[in-house]
Amino acid sequence: MPLLYFEYESAGDGDESVTRLDAFLARKLAGELATKPTPPTRGDVQTWIKNGRAKVNGTAVTRPATRLRDGDVIELDRPPPESGLPAPAHIEFKIAFSDEHIAVIDKPAGLTVHPGAGHLADTLVNGLIYRWPEIAAVGDPLRPGIVHRLDRETSGLIVVALSEKAFGNLSKAIRDHDVTRRYTALVHGIVQPTPGIIDAPISRDPRHPTRQRTEHAGRPARTHYEVTAQYRDSAQLAITLETGRTHQIRVHMAAIDFPVVGDPVYGPPGSANPTYGLKRQFLHASGLEFAHPVTGGQLAFESDLPQDLATALSLARGA
Repeated sequence: MPLLYFEYESAGDGDESVTRLDAFLARKLAGELATKPTPPTRGDVQTWIKNGRAKVNGTAVTRPATRLRDGDVIELDRPPPESGLPAPAHIEFKIAFSDEHIAVIDKPAGLTVHPGAGHLADTLVNGLIYRWPEIAAVGDPLRPGIVHRLDRETSGLIVVALSEKAFGNLSKAIRDHDVTRRYTALVHGIVQPTPGIIDAPISRDPRHPTRQRTEHAGRPARTHYEVTAQYRDSAQLAITLETGRTHQIRVHMAAIDFPVVGDPVYGPPGSANPTYGLKRQFLHASGLEFAHPVTGGQLAFESDLPQDLATALSLARGA
């Protein structure tokens, strides 16, 4: 979904209501969003904020009454056109597990998780609604069932909620770091064999709104990594996330000078970024462990590397 950015400046007319986030966005959005025949109402804006679609200075806010100060930068995750609700579509994906409450999907690379700019009807969410129509009423109606995400070009395991009870409990488990998410990555460079932790806050890069960066004032972000194989010019890593910021692994590995192989955004430029035939970053969500959000039983899933990553790994090994 296209992101909208605004900078708050006080009206200077003594009207304190305009300092509220919902009132400010409602005024700004009038005539700017083509999601309805008429501009969105303040009620619409309040719903978007409560569903976590707004950030102030890079930090998510869910209170419509949040007060703004001069210079605050507001970001809104814009809902899709027309009704704002994603429609069912027949999308191919592998189901690793499902019951009446949850589904674990082995997402292929190239599949966007939820509707956004340029991808309104060909996302995982559209496929989920096609396969499980009841998910449309679970969680945020604009991204039903989604409790965590993978980048479009990152393959692997993602759990989604099929019931409202599962959604609430899974969301809490993610927030409390009770869901173990393991990734397999190939990075450039010679990495020390001892396990490492990257503890570096992340925020949006104000010069490049589609990129993230490490910044002291950003949101807390922690990434654990361990070398599982070292090759001449690259290393295979097992990575575990403690937090789940946008592009976290890619940003963190680039920040310590071991960018992910094939990453077109955070990797080194041109010939300094050999991709071993890849057309995407070498990043795969290979493991997922959590307690079932309703029954409490412990669940664990593994996903093998897809063929393009397996081929690239063979080339890196023989380089």
